[in-house]
Amino acid sequence: MSTPPPVAPLLTAEELYEIGGDDDRRYELVEGRLVVAEPPGWWHGVLATRITVALDGYVTPRGLGIVVGEAGYVLRRAPDTVRGPDVSFVRADRLPPRGRAHRFYEGAADLVVEIVSPGDRAGELARKVAGYLAAGTALVWVVYPEIRTVVAHRPDGTARVHGEDDTLDGGEVLPGFAVRVAELVPELPDAPPDGA
Repeated sequence: MSTPPPVAPLLTAEELYEIGGDDDRRYELVEGRLVVAEPPGWWHGVLATRITVALDGYVTPRGLGIVVGEAGYVLRRAPDTVRGPDVSFVRADRLPPRGRAHRFYEGAADLVVEIVSPGDRAGELARKVAGYLAAGTALVWVVYPEIRTVVAHRPDGTARVHGEDDTLDGGEVLPGFAVRVAELVPELPDAPPDGA
C-alpha cells in the first residue's frame, strides 16, 4: 500500500505577504493554495502602464480614489484568496486606513483590469473574473492585446465586447470616463530592422 504524498498546508493572506518578492515571480493565493506565475512580458507592462495612466488621469484630478498597478486584494477568507490584478481602482470612500495601506487590501477593488498574456488559460481567467465579481468588484475589464479587444464584465453576469474602434466607459464605477480601446491597446510595434 502506497502512502499518498503530503498535502501542503493552506496559507493565509498574512503568510503570503511575508513570503515577499525575493525573485521575479508573482504570487497569489487561491483558496489557501499558493499560485506562482512568471512575471508578465514587456508588452503586457506597456499596456498596464497605458491603462493606469488613462485611468489615473481621470481619477486623481477629480479626487475619486486611487488607481494602482499589481496590488494584492484579499477576496476571501478561510481559506484565503488573494489576487493581484494588473490594474485596479478603489473609490475614495473605500481607501484602507493608513495603518493597513502597506498590506494587502481587505476586500475587492471597484474596478479590476486583467491583461491576457499568451500563456493564460481561459478557464483560469474565467475563475479570476468570477472571483472578483463575487467578492464585490463592480466592473472587470479583460484586455486581449492580440485582438485589441476589451471585454467588460459586470456582477449581473453580462459581458460586453469592445473592439478597437469602440469606446470603453467606466459605467457606474467611473461615470463620465470614456476612451477608445485603440488608445488603451495600440498595435504592437514592429521590431526595428537589424542594426537599427
